[in-house]
Amino acid sequence: MPEVSVLLPVRDGARTLALAMVSVLEQSFGDFELLVLDDGSVDASPDIALGFGDPRVRLLRDGMKKSLAARLNQGIAAAAGRHIARMDADDVCFPHRFARQVARLNAEPTLDLLGCRALIFDDSGTATGLFPYRLTHEEICARPWNGFYLVHPSWMGRTDWFRRHRYRTPALVRSQDQELLLRAYPDSRYAVLDEVLLGYRMGPITLRNTLSQRRCLLEAQISLFAHQRQWRSLLLAMLATGLKLPRDLLFATSAGRRWRDRRGGDISPAIEQAWNALLGSLCRRLDQLQLPHARGLPPLRPPN
Repeated sequence: MPEVSVLLPVRDGARTLALAMVSVLEQSFGDFELLVLDDGSVDASPDIALGFGDPRVRLLRDGMKKSLAARLNQGIAAAAGRHIARMDADDVCFPHRFARQVARLNAEPTLDLLGCRALIFDDSGTATGLFPYRLTHEEICARPWNGFYLVHPSWMGRTDWFRRHRYRTPALVRSQDQELLLRAYPDSRYAVLDEVLLGYRMGPITLRNTLSQRRCLLEAQISLFAHQRQWRSLLLAMLATGLKLPRDLLFATSAGRRWRDRRGGDISPAIEQAWNALLGSLCRRLDQLQLPHARGLPPLRPPN
């Protein structure tokens, strides 16, 4: 029975999956299983997952396209670990992420869900900024009508907490993480480690997808707040969504993206150096593994 079950959903992620997986498999904390949840990929993603030949990797595949939420619920049901960690197929873990999170969860039995700070990087491997964050449950949940600063692929929580709450499907197409946090926070405890332990790949914003996310989350907020007769929170959620629209338009521009990526503060030289060293180490490890189905894909190299 592993300490941690890592849920990594993927659909046609062959370009980035190998890097994400090797960043998990090279963790300093090794007592985990990695559940690769394939959502009907038609590229080499399943072959890459199996190509590592690591007994900790389990590929769950049925050839069907369901949804992110459905695959995550599938992983929650299949998880054997005491804790569940989230990971995406295009992100990168720093090597001590699991060790730090397991230690904190074991030290604080009342804590249900723990995130970490996240660095933003682009497809070239260049670090472009930091995510905004809050550290304590009270800070994270101070304005539930405005969202929660808890980056989804940085989560690690207790398996029984995930099984109590699960992801809402099929009604919610996007913003599944924010809806879950909103639904669960009155009876839960959240926190964020004050340490950058995740690299989050961020490309250009697609305005259509952003607006779809806003709509899905607002519908969930209205439904929940109306059911609980929290009329003030309902009105504030509608107002906050409207006020974010000009910002979304700005973020869709190149100048806006630079400002977006620095909302969490500037990257210190120490963090940038650690990031570049990590990418170099992971790329060298992938070269050693020589995964046949990943060969020939555009490599992600650290900037010079």
